[in-house]
Amino acid sequence: MKLFNDTELFTTGSRGTKEFNLPDADVMLIDNFFSKEESDNFYDKLLTATPWREYEMPMYDKIVTAPRMISWHQDKEENIPSGNAPEFTADLNKIRERVETETNLKFNAVLLNLYRNGSESVSWHSDKIARSGSNPIIASVTFGETRMFRLRHKFRKEVPQVDIPLYHGSFLIMAGKTNSFWEHAVPKTSKEALPRINLTFIRVIR
Repeated sequence: MKLFNDTELFTTGSRGTKEFNLPDADVMLIDNFFSKEESDNFYDKLLTATPWREYEMPMYDKIVTAPRMISWHQDKEENIPSGNAPEFTADLNKIRERVETETNLKFNAVLLNLYRNGSESVSWHSDKIARSGSNPIIASVTFGETRMFRLRHKFRKEVPQVDIPLYHGSFLIMAGKTNSFWEHAVPKTSKEALPRINLTFIRVIR
């Protein structure tokens, strides 16, 4: 199935690698990490075959349904708790292999987020460190609608916020002290937006 050929809502961005010069952070973006054909194929398969689910989260003094859907997948390893999470599918393994080849790192878990339209988002946060250590390496792949990925320093208000458009087939990696010193978010948009799928690969430790 050939996707996105008849709409200007999607773009593959410009080829190349960009390293961001940010204090207390190591952030790199690769546009066209996956080709248009590969990205269309993975998008179509992940959108229809992933066991997406809603989940509840605390917000202030109440429990609310998160404005997106998720699916968590993890290798079955003896030294890490799995919580009965499904294992990597064949397509997730193909994506992971490309990420691991690029980074020369090993990842044993992935969180998929589905933003079904422009009203779905994720608010400012740093990734949880309970299972991945205080400074985890976070490798992120995007398929589908281009959405803005925002970064802001937790402690230095004089450091400007960074806005990074994540295109269809792009790859973003955050390493070093990034998770300790920076928060990130995907804000809502009033523009018409088709679904976006993000895959966040991490290394879960005991």
